[in-house]
Amino acid sequence: MAGGRGTRFWPRSRKRNAKQVLRFFGERSLIQQTVDRMSAVIPPENIWVITNDYLQQEIRKQLPEVPKRQIIAEPAQRNTAPCIGLAAHILSGLDPDAVIGVFPADHLILKDARFRNFVKAAFRAAETQDVVVLGIQPRWAETGYGYIEFPKNVMPGGNTPIPVKSFREKPDTRTAKQFVERGHFFWNAGMFFWKASTVLELMRQHQPKTATLLAGLPSVDSKNFTKKLAEVYPLCENISVDYAIIEKAKDVVGLALDDIGWNDVGSWEAVYDLADKDANGNATRGGEVIAEDSRGNYVDAQKLVALVGVENLVIVDTPDALLVASRRSAQDVSKIVKRLDGDNREELL
Repeated sequence: MAGGRGTRFWPRSRKRNAKQVLRFFGERSLIQQTVDRMSAVIPPENIWVITNDYLQQEIRKQLPEVPKRQIIAEPAQRNTAPCIGLAAHILSGLDPDAVIGVFPADHLILKDARFRNFVKAAFRAAETQDVVVLGIQPRWAETGYGYIEFPKNVMPGGNTPIPVKSFREKPDTRTAKQFVERGHFFWNAGMFFWKASTVLELMRQHQPKTATLLAGLPSVDSKNFTKKLAEVYPLCENISVDYAIIEKAKDVVGLALDDIGWNDVGSWEAVYDLADKDANGNATRGGEVIAEDSRGNYVDAQKLVALVGVENLVIVDTPDALLVASRRSAQDVSKIVKRLDGDNREELL
């Protein structure tokens, strides 16, 4: 899944150059790292990318090993349920027995080999189980993620799927602390495994309108596929796959992962946390930084930046925009994008 705009990473992330195609860590973009990570499990000819019109050509350029026809643009943003339903429709038409792994294109995983072991186990389970989910062992009381409730006394790191008791929506701070203390609540990583036929059946049960619209699409190899997709896809319900079908499915199982070095890279604060820092906790990407009595700052610029007496700032410089934000308010950068949207400042989006 690679259709998001990455608005929390403005001004570096734009519609035509969004978070998933940016290079925050090394020479490979986040989507390239995602494909690299999976190459030992899934060959390129079995990888499909659902993105948008703005990013389709850039992703095809970045992923030359993936067949071009398998990098598909959504005609409209409709959240993850229609996206995954579309993938299931396409793959079911090519292989009725297809088993699908769903991966966000913009997450960072530092322990690739460990992660692949869980992926292999999840694929095996999805051949016989209806729905398999991955839970990330929480490292703090996060209020921005949904949680997966496993049975009590669950031991993280096992390769045998266990029943999921419930899904919990993003909690308040007090509830998040309780989840972490109890030890059997894990972050929902947004990675799922199931047969294409299972997805389609769940869509028919719980999202009948969207299921009917997608069922009317011709084969992906048809000359009319793109035209028909543009007609019907905007009519699909705008809803996440969790709300739409997973939380309503019966007999969902999951793997309670141990440490795989997972980070959803959700804001500039996350990039700062993962970056190399000097003795005063300043992190730099791009140009030169001179820091005088300054601590805990993140600077992304292609010029000399001088810091004097400032702390815990995010500074991102692009040719047409400059962001200066408190690190603790990094999540709120998306509010700037909403204001620019509302003012029709398309040149800055």
